[in-house]
Amino acid sequence: MIFTRRSVRGYSEKEVEEEKLEKILKAAMQAPSAGNEQPWHFIVIRDRERLKELANIHPYGKMLSSASVAIAVCADLNLTKYHHPMWVQDCSAATQNILIAARMLGIGSVWLGVYPREERMKPLAKFLEVPEDVVVFSLVSLGYPSSSDAFYEAPDRDKPERIHKEKW
Repeated sequence: MIFTRRSVRGYSEKEVEEEKLEKILKAAMQAPSAGNEQPWHFIVIRDRERLKELANIHPYGKMLSSASVAIAVCADLNLTKYHHPMWVQDCSAATQNILIAARMLGIGSVWLGVYPREERMKPLAKFLEVPEDVVVFSLVSLGYPSSSDAFYEAPDRDKPERIHKEKW
């Protein structure tokens, strides 16, 4: 699945089923986290009007207006007692799990970066009504691809010159 996962920006009108969405969210929560803190919260947005508003808030979020669902991955800084700076990696791992789980279920996705861009974080935090000590880390757009060739074998990205053994 990793080798055929792509950013899919065109979606059909078919809705992502609740059971599949639950599997995607469970996969997100299976991500590793520093000290097993699991600092994440997930906001699921399905309402068509709210998705259109989200598309206008995020500068690269155009595909959200046709998505079936979006997931905001958030970090609750109150849950990061011991490994505070590690929440970025934790939420990155959760976001990646969402993308891979979606691909496994035949659902297209796009990772829309939010953190650390204040001009994205602040309007999204306001729109999603997150508490002050919660950071909106990323948005993931989800939907069934509108094109049958959305998932294809990846171009070869193997770069052996970037692999170092024992030292640089």
